[in-house]
Amino acid sequence: MIVATGLVLMMTIPALALFYSGMVRKKNVLATMAQSLAAVALISILWVAFGYSLVFVGDGPWLGTLQRGFLVGLTMDSVHPAAKTIPECLFMLYQMTFAIITVALVAGSVADRMRFSAYLLFSIGWFMLVYIPLAHWVWGGGFLGKAGVLDFAGGLVVHLSAGTGGLVAAKVMGQRRGFGTENLSPFDLSLAVVGTGLLWVGWFGFNGGSALAADSRAVMAITATHLAACAGALTWGALEWSIQRKPSVLGMISGAVAGLGTITPASGFVAPWHGILIGIIAGLVCFWACTWLKHRLRYDDSLDVFGVHGIGGMTGILLTGVFATASIGGTSGLLEGNPHLLLAQLYGVAVTLGWTAGATYLLLKLVSLFVPLRVSLQQELEGLDISQHGEALQ
Repeated sequence: MIVATGLVLMMTIPALALFYSGMVRKKNVLATMAQSLAAVALISILWVAFGYSLVFVGDGPWLGTLQRGFLVGLTMDSVHPAAKTIPECLFMLYQMTFAIITVALVAGSVADRMRFSAYLLFSIGWFMLVYIPLAHWVWGGGFLGKAGVLDFAGGLVVHLSAGTGGLVAAKVMGQRRGFGTENLSPFDLSLAVVGTGLLWVGWFGFNGGSALAADSRAVMAITATHLAACAGALTWGALEWSIQRKPSVLGMISGAVAGLGTITPASGFVAPWHGILIGIIAGLVCFWACTWLKHRLRYDDSLDVFGVHGIGGMTGILLTGVFATASIGGTSGLLEGNPHLLLAQLYGVAVTLGWTAGATYLLLKLVSLFVPLRVSLQQELEGLDISQHGEALQ
């Protein structure tokens, strides 16, 4: 669990920082990395201050309590009921890394144009209004968990919430200058490929660690995760090959991340071969969302957070309701004769979509009362590295 915690922290710094910064323009690389770095520092402090306690201490339907605020009462010997074989402090740290990457993921939708001060305020508010309630509802004894919703490692709590929040933020802030008319191609895809590799390895801690033990279920989750990433990369690449006659590197890494995000909620409930099927479906559905759907609705989700993580997380949650295997996760899905699980998963998706979209929209409007959400046109043209941080790549 200590190793898994380190792997999930690695998913934000450096993995997500490299993955995202490799897909923006050169003038915005440092600013994009700064958002991931800021999320690590900011959310870690807030998690210790009140986040952990509100999510995992107390089993009220809506929120936990502040009994563990600033870790008061946490001792060398204390354990959490959800993870009795490890120290409570380790459980707290592991869950902290999930909160960090969820907030950091949202930034990809508004890359190239969001003011850094606005991002900091938005991150604080989004963590409080979206992540904390959802994590408690699903994992902390809240009403979604009690309704039978299954989310092994974050299809709802991490991916669908981040994707939905990113989509709303992209719509509220408007399109980047030149969206649809100028070349907004990535600065350095090699950075994004390295970031993808680190994310892929980190996901073993993300999904495998969610078993909260070094056991067979953790290994089954890791195996399904790896196979889903492989299938997603191959499927996306094959689609591009058939349509454009060339499989792009960007497409293959996008397919891998789509497979990883989609298998996440199902990974501890399905067999390894289900991971291959889920990865293929992820490649198909997320490719459609990032091409046809995005162009049809003309929203400028800079790094396709909604198309990959939002659509992938939602797809994975629903497929959990289909493929869940009692011999692995203790719950049967539709294919084993339990249609009620799929209905519970649909309920979880509806609640997550509605709450995240509404809370994100209101939060953005609130932040805009204090600072402008976007940089000025001149600042956007010169790049956020210079305008927000006074630095630039040479």
